[in-house]
Amino acid sequence: MFKLSEIKELIKLVDQTSVHELEIENEGARLAIRKPGRTEVVNVQTAAPIAHTYVQAAPAAAAPAAVAAPATETPSADSSNLHKIVSPMVGTFYRSPSPEAPSFVNIGDRVSDKSVVCILEAMKLMNPLEAEVKGEIVDILVENGQLVEFGQPLFLVKTE
Repeated sequence: MFKLSEIKELIKLVDQTSVHELEIENEGARLAIRKPGRTEVVNVQTAAPIAHTYVQAAPAAAAPAAVAAPATETPSADSSNLHKIVSPMVGTFYRSPSPEAPSFVNIGDRVSDKSVVCILEAMKLMNPLEAEVKGEIVDILVENGQLVEFGQPLFLVKTE
């Protein structure tokens, strides 16, 4: 379960960044914070359904246009077997375990479902991300040190 102080801190962090949506799951509880414009929505759920809690900041004068993901993808002769590894959380993307260490994966590397492909840092916690598929890395879609959002594609893998 999330503490009220943790929720308030997360709302502050989301409000201070360009992140528009944050979802976290912990011990059966799920927290989603979304901010279309200047409105923040907090949605807390546990395994048993409970009432939703909504927190609204001062209304925005005009909602900004929605940011769409780029429509372009890396061209491929057979894109039917390309798998997107997406970010399961909002955080900072790191290609290696430390600045002086080599990258977990590079374009052309083969990965298994248990291969660690990157680290996502969220709230000072380093979270390794596994490929969850077997194949070859064909593209890395984000830069080292870049802030990534929930559901954002990070890698393209040509599956076997």
